[in-house]
Amino acid sequence: MWRCFLIALLIIPQLVLSAPIRIKDLVEFDGVRGNDLVGYGLVVGLNGTGDGLRNAPFTEEIMSNMLERLGVNVTGEQLRPKNVAAVMITASLPPFARAGSKIDITVSAIGDAKSLLGGTLVMTPLKAADGEIYAVAQGAIIAGGAVAQGNGASVTQGVPTAGNIPSGARVEREIAFEINDLETVRLALRTPDFTTAARIENAINREYGRRVAEMLDGGTVALHIRETRARSVAHAIGRVENLSVEPEQRARVVVDQRSGTIVMGRDVRISRVAVSQGNLTLKVEESPLVVQPNPFSQGDTVVVPRSQATLTQEPGIRMAEVAQGSSLSEVVAGLNALGVSPRDMIDILKSINAAGALHAEFVVN
Repeated sequence: MWRCFLIALLIIPQLVLSAPIRIKDLVEFDGVRGNDLVGYGLVVGLNGTGDGLRNAPFTEEIMSNMLERLGVNVTGEQLRPKNVAAVMITASLPPFARAGSKIDITVSAIGDAKSLLGGTLVMTPLKAADGEIYAVAQGAIIAGGAVAQGNGASVTQGVPTAGNIPSGARVEREIAFEINDLETVRLALRTPDFTTAARIENAINREYGRRVAEMLDGGTVALHIRETRARSVAHAIGRVENLSVEPEQRARVVVDQRSGTIVMGRDVRISRVAVSQGNLTLKVEESPLVVQPNPFSQGDTVVVPRSQATLTQEPGIRMAEVAQGSSLSEVVAGLNALGVSPRDMIDILKSINAAGALHAEFVVN
């Protein structure tokens, strides 16, 4: 029934075949991973938009400690600068990062600073989960917002209390990891799937002409380094990571109620089901009537309430039947051609899923 309404397809995933994807874009290699770093520091040089030290006493404490380390005695002094802000620094140490290389960092205010525009981060150590210092950060902050204010109003665009420093941290300590000591490298699929794992196993074994890869489960494929006869683990990984594999995807429908967005896979199917949808509108109008007493009488002016309530039902979508095995994209395209709003479309999809006719994973955000 819906095929007569196909004026323009909203989504045509069934016409697009899955393109081969490189293995490096589908998996994570065992041991080849980054490490998160965090630090607590001080930003100076702000134009009166720093922390209020009464509301952020930790800013005064770290500023006093920093000045003491620089040989400035501030014991007993009352520090009330407006151009200083306490910040948290976060970064990711990439795999195989060597001492002396630089990484990007993100700086975020933790006090009541209004903006970090024009600020400079003072030298701050960055630590990992083990408590060791792996990098040192410093530099001018690039904030992604703006603030303007007057006596009676203010306007803020973006988030001026957070920014980044490209190449703002220098690696001081390397993470000890000997990749060449591995006898087996595990390939962990970002989206576990038995079919995709089997295709990765076949692609690697076909590349080498012998059995060097083994599927352990739906999310892991083991690469036996000794069987590859490669000069090193790095050479073996470099040979297999650019092999192309067509990944298999689960039938899934994702809807976002806030924005009215609907995203679906090409394998979503719907069983035979009938759909009917309409809207009820309740309208209440108040028209109070003022009643005046007769001339020269002793009566009072009275307001008589007068209400009118009307209940109407919009035509909406009449009873319609979806054919067996229709793709969800055809149904959505038909609803779209009928002018159904995204909100109503999401409600219809929820009802189809509740009826057991939607054969896919239904995710609502």
